[in-house]
Amino acid sequence: MKKVRIGVVGGNFGCSFYWHEHPNSVVTACCDIREDRRQRMREVYKCDTLYAKFGELVADKNVDAVAVFTPAPLHVWMSVQAMKAGKHVISAVPAAMSLEECEELLAAVKTTGMTYMMAETSRYHPGVMLARDWYQQGKFGTIFYSESEYHHEGLIELFFDERGLPTWRHGFPPMHYPTHCTSMLLGVTGERLTEVTCHGWGDGHEVLETNLYENPFWNEVAMFRTNQAHAMRVAVFWHVASGGCERGQWFGDKLSLFDPTPAGQPAMVGYGVPNIRMERLDLPNFWERLPEPLRHPSGHEGSHTFLTHEFVDAVLNQRRPAVDIYEALAYTAPGIVAHQSALKGGELLKVPVYG
Repeated sequence: MKKVRIGVVGGNFGCSFYWHEHPNSVVTACCDIREDRRQRMREVYKCDTLYAKFGELVADKNVDAVAVFTPAPLHVWMSVQAMKAGKHVISAVPAAMSLEECEELLAAVKTTGMTYMMAETSRYHPGVMLARDWYQQGKFGTIFYSESEYHHEGLIELFFDERGLPTWRHGFPPMHYPTHCTSMLLGVTGERLTEVTCHGWGDGHEVLETNLYENPFWNEVAMFRTNQAHAMRVAVFWHVASGGCERGQWFGDKLSLFDPTPAGQPAMVGYGVPNIRMERLDLPNFWERLPEPLRHPSGHEGSHTFLTHEFVDAVLNQRRPAVDIYEALAYTAPGIVAHQSALKGGELLKVPVYG
């Protein structure tokens, strides 16, 4: 049986996927600039072909596809270089840092014809998968409003490396990391976000005064309008006293679904007339949709095994992955525009739709 030969780039987050367990893939090369992380990749993936330079990995003829799990500012450059070298690509989020990079990435996918996928974890959260199933079955009626939240208190610890130097996360604009939230609606209904007003909050902290992004906000809240005239609220917080979460709420006129909350409320389902009520819900794990070796817990609410399988299966069957270039940009670009709105005091701005 044919196997996709994967080259993994990034020995931190990149070690948390399951290319070595999938029956149709194998890790044939690994790359990181740090020796300790290269050795970690060797141990995790049982791979002895290690590179310190990205260019050497993409030139390796024993690599069919490249898994880009490096700092966000490198995602587009590395993805484009890999596709130009004839490699399929799966990239960590976000897909791009600017609208110009969105267009560059789209052009590369079109001109090379290679498979591109963004590894958006929220699309494979149990609550989102259930919402997608229920939407396709018509259970919600119309989802006229949705909310999603990504709260990550304590992130400041990742703003500096072990030497005390700023990392790429130092002052990173919250809405430049929107995909954990935007995917919770767009990955369910297939809608596109077309306009936004956004507000940010910051307290003048040194990080907010000195970062290279010129970002003054810890937290940002955006209200989007979709191409179906529905509303979606997105809240991305780096500094909040509420614990961490990645969660969604889908409000329909027949049925509504609520992810668990940091305050301890379990998943809930709400019903409309004639039997108006709220009920506790046990979310399924959907493991039956995976090859048997991947039916086990994994990172980000179990999403890593699903992402592994979706990419491998898409490459093997020469089909578009679930989070292809158009989905990736639909999840990413709205946040970039939302941050521009926040910098302009909440001005209503149009969001480009790429497909």
